[in-house]
Amino acid sequence: MVQGRVLVYGGRGALGSTVVSLLKSKDFWVGSIDLAVNEQADANVIVKPEMSLPEQEADINSKVGGLLGENKVEAIFCVAGGWAGGNAEKIVDAADSMWKQSVFPSVITASIGAKYLREGGLITLPGAQAALKGTPGMMGYGMAKAAVHQLVQSLSGENSGLPAGSTVVATLPVTLDTPMNRKFMSSADFSTWTTLDFIAELFLKWLNGDSRPDSGSLVQFITKDNKTELVMA
Repeated sequence: MVQGRVLVYGGRGALGSTVVSLLKSKDFWVGSIDLAVNEQADANVIVKPEMSLPEQEADINSKVGGLLGENKVEAIFCVAGGWAGGNAEKIVDAADSMWKQSVFPSVITASIGAKYLREGGLITLPGAQAALKGTPGMMGYGMAKAAVHQLVQSLSGENSGLPAGSTVVATLPVTLDTPMNRKFMSSADFSTWTTLDFIAELFLKWLNGDSRPDSGSLVQFITKDNKTELVMA
């Protein structure tokens, strides 16, 4: 018996794969949207990065509609993203890259939600704790994440175009405990990194209506001594 239908945008990445795996274990139908196939997912929509934003949106929405038919989804968890450093000397390339990796997926998630989210459904978008203030060493990244924060607050407002009773939340981690981050920051204090399992379990709680934040919330993940606290920005 299917508990409900959920989409994971970025479902092939480290966090996305963890979320897909947990939701599948709880008998949810899970669709993955990413550059590559997640074999665990019930269905996959492949993103074509060479397309413009309007082209990607039309292509992905068409494929999602074909998969869902008359069904609606309970939630869309957007965990797509990336990272790029650079100050004003390198801002153009970094901003272009981050816009495509962070803002495009969030915008398309909003569009999918307007069409296929059920009333009272849930959307999470990937923000960043660092983007609550200036990010001189990673300007493109900070700009893109700040744009996601603004989008979340707009989507939570009246006449946003989302179904009635929808909840839209931004997740603001400091550092995620991913294999790639461990590889490139091997000397860091891992006890301050937020685990992927914690976030996946949190998404499941919110999906089930347990301790779901108010719509428009920017939820910081503050981890210390391997314990993560949720702090509203």
